Amino acid sequence: MPHTPHKSARRPGAPAPATGAATAAKPPSNFASKMLVLAGVFMLGALLYAGATSGAKPAVALPAPAVDIVAVSPPATSTVVFAGGCFWGVQAVFQHTRGVLNAVSGYAGGTPETATYPHVSSGKTGHAEAVAITYDPQVVTYGQLLQIFFSVAHDPTEIDRQGPDYGPQYRSAIFYAHPDEQRVAQQYIAQLDATQLLPRKIATTLAPLTQFYPAEEEHQDYATRNPHSIYIATYDRPKITQLQTLMPDRFREAPVLVADQARQ
Repeated sequence: MPHTPHKSARRPGAPAPATGAATAAKPPSNFASKMLVLAGVFMLGALLYAGATSGAKPAVALPAPAVDIVAVSPPATSTVVFAGGCFWGVQAVFQHTRGVLNAVSGYAGGTPETATYPHVSSGKTGHAEAVAITYDPQVVTYGQLLQIFFSVAHDPTEIDRQGPDYGPQYRSAIFYAHPDEQRVAQQYIAQLDATQLLPRKIATTLAPLTQFYPAEEEHQDYATRNPHSIYIATYDRPKITQLQTLMPDRFREAPVLVADQARQ
């Protein structure tokens, strides 16, 4: 995620006015000058950041998969791991999806020694920022989760980037736990490419899930805890609105939070 500033610089009080008509106005103090410069740099940076990026891209109404995984009986929970850019937004989308029981931000595709945010952010560890989604297959199917992933959660045509975030850690990927997940995902990608509803071919990679490493506590439920941050308001909150608009039957208003799971 880009390291955009979230705190506004305070503008210091203006210098005292001249006491007489012939008295020259005092120049601002060095401290005041520096603070004004910093405030100007911050405002310019915010404008450039907003201008250089277009915010969340509109969701695309994509058809449901022609092939899906049939839920087993008796009901059992399942877990899938998707990577689609910054895990804050992907987690938030699935936390607002009916049938999802938990959605945990974390890292997939690398080794445990470097499965930390500072290491992964270097783009050199082989990890992707990912989300482990535990769901009830009787309520929402694997194919329906794929439909949300490709339609709303991210842009699957981007290579090693999402929005303002660049690097292989932001790649689009599905980490499958068994062959049925791989088969359904492959067929769905081919199905979507054939529709030509997306501007480019899907760039999502498929890889076997070897291990998932939960991210640090500060990255869990981040979008819910920081709804007014520049990044969340620009890139992630619109995705939740798009989920509600495109798939109202799949949307839930109250998110399923990692913090709530920990209390149980």
